[in-house]
Amino acid sequence: MATSNNRGTWGSKTGFILAAAGSAVGLGNIWGFPTQVGQGGGAVFVLVYLACVILICLPIMLAEMTIGRRAQLDPVGAYAALRPGSAWWLVGGLGVLAGAGILSFYSVIAGWSVAYIWFMASGAVTGDAEAIGGFFRTFTANGPLSVALTLAVLGATATVLIGGVQAGIERVTKLLMPLLIGLLLVLAVRAFTLPGASEGLRYYLRPDFSRITDPAVLNAALGQAFFSLSLGMGAILTYGSYLSKRESLVSAAGWVVVLDTSMALLAGFVIFPAGFSIDGFNPNASGPGLIFAVLPRLFSTLPGGELFGAAFFILLTMAALTSTISLLEVPVAHCIDARGWSRPKAVAVVTTAIFVLAVPSALSNGANAFFSGLPSVGMNFLDLMGVIWNNFALPIGGFLTAIFVGWVWRVDQAIGELEQHGARFAAAGLWSVLIKWVCPVAIGIIIVYTFITM
Repeated sequence: MATSNNRGTWGSKTGFILAAAGSAVGLGNIWGFPTQVGQGGGAVFVLVYLACVILICLPIMLAEMTIGRRAQLDPVGAYAALRPGSAWWLVGGLGVLAGAGILSFYSVIAGWSVAYIWFMASGAVTGDAEAIGGFFRTFTANGPLSVALTLAVLGATATVLIGGVQAGIERVTKLLMPLLIGLLLVLAVRAFTLPGASEGLRYYLRPDFSRITDPAVLNAALGQAFFSLSLGMGAILTYGSYLSKRESLVSAAGWVVVLDTSMALLAGFVIFPAGFSIDGFNPNASGPGLIFAVLPRLFSTLPGGELFGAAFFILLTMAALTSTISLLEVPVAHCIDARGWSRPKAVAVVTTAIFVLAVPSALSNGANAFFSGLPSVGMNFLDLMGVIWNNFALPIGGFLTAIFVGWVWRVDQAIGELEQHGARFAAAGLWSVLIKWVCPVAIGIIIVYTFITM
């Protein structure tokens, strides 16, 4: 199949694994996973999450990698090439839109984490819970600053992508991922030494089995797993399209899932021991409230808390950057493949368009009254973007991917790609059952449940 000379390839399997794991490791691990654990009842959520990762998300990830490497094209081009003349290219189009849509609000939150490196290091975030919460609200209501930080994140991401696959994406993720893992380990060790850490560990590790059949827990666990692993947004498919036919997709997918899941679990070992060490910690605290209000309160009470807090937000920023790189690469790859643009032109045009889309999210936390409380939907613009892309686009994309591989392109074709150059796929039979039956049924139920409970 014809591919563009502007596309590039990975220099090594290790580079691909670290880049794909970097795509998966991001705010979804460091912020989203602990938040969902708190809201889902602690350890029982962890068990359900792990089941979703193994039985649903790993098969979908392998399917996306297989489609990408077989076609060696962007998501739209890949589906069109494997089923020419059909409407299946729309599934790839959904992935491209999801990558751009998620990046439009993800870059705003990443910009906040950049600012908090300085705020924590300089001791600007101090006082009781009300004072620290007020500081965060005042900061996010500063529209020009929030927009400027968003632009800085998108600019840094674009700079990496202009370098190409090997010299840009692979080189940067090879540097950031080991640093990210090392820093998270250091923070976890420090969290274990805090007073009250044992209570946090009990909450995190002792499941309440009465909630294991709660559909809300399953819904949250699957949604978190999809977002955390970058599924349904075209990123894994696009990264797979740069991979050599001689590399084992099965082992690569396994390594990516292991690295991503380990990082999410490790983040819990930072958040909960640290959180339970302060009075009045609420494990149900959500999103920005947890990361930008609750944890800075903890850091401000610790000896050397400024250093600890700054290190945490450096970690958060690095994790965010490895994900913004993959999110931007999805629409960039589409422009290179479908339009024949040079990489610099594709990066410049796509980054500009996403920045324009990001501005409402940057202004939606108090800087602009309209975007801060959309009257027709009862939430701000940033939260609306999260609901549209995270809650619906990603699961729908995963559902359609399973249907495509299991029933349209067909499993035997996919297994043939997986067993290129003598590679052996020992679990081919199990994967066939999962991708044809278990994945679409489970994801379909969750999509329906999400619609019903909105």
